[in-house]
Amino acid sequence: MKEFNITDKSANSESRFVLIAGPCVAESMELCIEVAEKMQQITSALNITYVFKASFDKANRSSVNSPRGPGLKQGLSYLDAVKQKLNLPVVTDIHETAQVKEVSEIADILQIPAYLCRQTDLLVAAGNTGKTVNIKKGQFMAPEDMKGAVDKVKSTGNNKIMLTERGTSFGYHNLVVDMRSLITMKELGVKVVFDATHSVQLPGGLGNASGGQREFVKPLACAAAATGIDALFMEVHPNPEKSLSDGPNSVNFEMAEDILKSVLSHSAIQQGVL
Repeated sequence: MKEFNITDKSANSESRFVLIAGPCVAESMELCIEVAEKMQQITSALNITYVFKASFDKANRSSVNSPRGPGLKQGLSYLDAVKQKLNLPVVTDIHETAQVKEVSEIADILQIPAYLCRQTDLLVAAGNTGKTVNIKKGQFMAPEDMKGAVDKVKSTGNNKIMLTERGTSFGYHNLVVDMRSLITMKELGVKVVFDATHSVQLPGGLGNASGGQREFVKPLACAAAATGIDALFMEVHPNPEKSLSDGPNSVNFEMAEDILKSVLSHSAIQQGVL
């Protein structure tokens, strides 16, 4: 993986690669700070550039009764606290054009959820901020078809675009990662991210919530690294079983560190191929 300058804060010529990680939902100020501090310690020791991620709203939960998050204003206050306390760049999801301006005042990266990757108004509004835009590839999209989403952001004159692979739906309650898609999207001339935890999600697998197979996060992350991705994305929680969202596919601190070490020890990276 190559060094990837997202913002001035994340620019580091000595960095081995970029990690985007944090809890699925910004459950509390305390949780956000805890995860950010621990992951900053781990990534600093491994010489990895770190970007904190958490969502203020999960607007596409399986059930109407599922926790969605603290909401826009409170959630942004958590992200801002992480920025101010730890001097870290942050990324969060936007779901509606009305959210874009306020979120862009805090977030260094605006993330477009997979289900919204074709929403023209949202993509254009995000592009108009001049911020880096991370578009998650829809589970229903062929990788080459993400060119349309890229072009919508580029139409604003903003070329700071990332595409994230998070698995494709080929059947009920399952996602499959085709590693060829990482290379295909790279050919669109944008930065490419592999979402190692959402890719092992089992959508709707628990009936009123999604399941997951976190045991496959590490092998998939290592496989993705071999394709030459620009960044790795993981959802990290100190106690995934108690996470308010995506617990079955999230990893704890120990697992996250082990995964990062495995990715770094990959032969292609050690030999300087990537």
